[in-house]
Amino acid sequence: MTPAPKRRTRTRSLPLWAAALALLGGLLLAGTGTSTARAPAPAADPPRQSMLRNATAGLFLHWGMFTSPKHYDCREWEKAVTDGGWTPDYWVDEARKLDASYIVLATFHSRLGYARPWPSKIPGTCSTQRDFLGELIKAGEAKGVKTILYMTDDPKWHDEQGIETLDSAAYSAHKGRDIDLTGRPGFGEFSYENFFEVMDNYPELSGFWIDNDNEYWEQHKLYEQIREQRPDMTLSNNNEDTAAMDMVSHEQKTGMTPAYDQPSAIWTPMPRLTESCYKVPSTGAWWYDGQDRPVDTGLNVGRYVANSGTSIKSLMDLQAMVDGRFPPQQQKFTDFMKDYLPPVRESLHGVDGGGYRYGGMQPGAWNDGAYGYVTVSRAKPTTQYVHVTTRPTTGDRIRLRDNGHRVQRVTDLRTGERLPFAQSDGSLTVRSIEDWDAYDTVLKVETERGREGYYPTGSVKADDPALTDGDFSTYADNKGTLPVSVTLDLGKRRKAAFLGINQREWSPTHNRSTFGRPEDSARIKDYTVSVSDDGRRWRQIRTGVLESARGIRFIDLGDDVRTRLLKLDVSTTWAAATAPNFHRQLKIDEIQVGHGHVRRR
Repeated sequence: MTPAPKRRTRTRSLPLWAAALALLGGLLLAGTGTSTARAPAPAADPPRQSMLRNATAGLFLHWGMFTSPKHYDCREWEKAVTDGGWTPDYWVDEARKLDASYIVLATFHSRLGYARPWPSKIPGTCSTQRDFLGELIKAGEAKGVKTILYMTDDPKWHDEQGIETLDSAAYSAHKGRDIDLTGRPGFGEFSYENFFEVMDNYPELSGFWIDNDNEYWEQHKLYEQIREQRPDMTLSNNNEDTAAMDMVSHEQKTGMTPAYDQPSAIWTPMPRLTESCYKVPSTGAWWYDGQDRPVDTGLNVGRYVANSGTSIKSLMDLQAMVDGRFPPQQQKFTDFMKDYLPPVRESLHGVDGGGYRYGGMQPGAWNDGAYGYVTVSRAKPTTQYVHVTTRPTTGDRIRLRDNGHRVQRVTDLRTGERLPFAQSDGSLTVRSIEDWDAYDTVLKVETERGREGYYPTGSVKADDPALTDGDFSTYADNKGTLPVSVTLDLGKRRKAAFLGINQREWSPTHNRSTFGRPEDSARIKDYTVSVSDDGRRWRQIRTGVLESARGIRFIDLGDDVRTRLLKLDVSTTWAAATAPNFHRQLKIDEIQVGHGHVRRR
């Protein structure tokens, strides 16, 4: 999957037959339009991103004038909040129960009255005399929880409740000219001015969570000015992945199997900072509507684990009442998490998703209906955690691909019990699991350093160097042309037992066709594998369908395959023609060739 010139430069040290093969392969690939691409990423992560990168979760608070019971007067709402006993420490303490490192305060929200819970010299919407924002920032800083402010781009809900919440006359008088706050340009100018007032007044505010973009902001280079004035502040954007943002947040998705597997609906590849925001209550709006909505504990624990196991942040929406407190069922959930998370915190905090660019065993569907995720400790990469979020339908064991990691010890993290295990045929089997947790059975797996059974980086050449360079910031791109043929050269006749393939995580994987929506997974579907020693005579040894799933995928070749050249032919991908952004598209980060498996009984 690379242009011909790059293939030819590698042939100087090869025999004539291999040089001819390289030339032919280059000509064929040139016809497919494939190329090497590099993922857009900054040269180094800015220091301001450290908090988000180290975070597991955040607390999303939608709370404003139209929080039930609705208030239509700013002063009356402020009085109700104060009289109700609102205190910032409650929110901060609730965030800590969830092991959340930050709070996103969504009060300047288009459907909550555009309230500003801080004193402002800019007229136009509700602004409180009491500095709720300042109090929250101060309380959070004292307990290690950062505050991020939600900012909306959208004025269209200005009269949704039958009253006008945007005061164009007052803002026009302030600016000395007529400005219509109910239109996007006018609202954009008003909100633009608020960004700068907040930056000036709150030096410890950690960032802005921005609900899409306003044209006025872009035209007046708002983000560039924030970077210049407050380089310490982070920027997050809802549903849009733009280079100006530190993080892209993906709004709640449904319809996955399992239901908690929200990463299967996310289309932003690592190492992009990515967040999944979702409502903890099972029903209702993003804000408190006067009802004590039900909370599905298993679903929310599963989401939390799934996101951590995929290097995605969980932004959990809990619906604060006017006094700031949560309804009883949401309060019950945070109290549950306060006790549930600490025994397994090491497996969810300070970890990366396993099975991706950071190494680790294979996540996803395992034996007998089991499903789960793998996390890898950043501080000690030889420690992995297997999270069984759906236990097997029968039996007392878990079996998953070990990805070449030689296991030394397996322990139930909650109980401390040592568990027997075996390794063979590329899989780790952990036996005698009796204490299945209702939501997340966590197995602490200690391994030896490095991986076994793979040919080392640099020893296998591909017609596109991006496929075997060990660098996940480069990838091969077919540019929409199928079929695709990839040739791997082992340098001489060697054993080839399997292929480990990391496809780019830039498209969803869950099958939405059952919901009347197009299948949009841009991943390998139908494939064949052939082998050759001379580049002229090829023998097909494997044909199959690769599952549409995140993380590393394996194609087993058998125990008796010896060859110099391997050819992977991809005839189809999963995405449907009705999903044009993904149809016939294929991007592959890395293909690794394995020569054997870890054996340990």
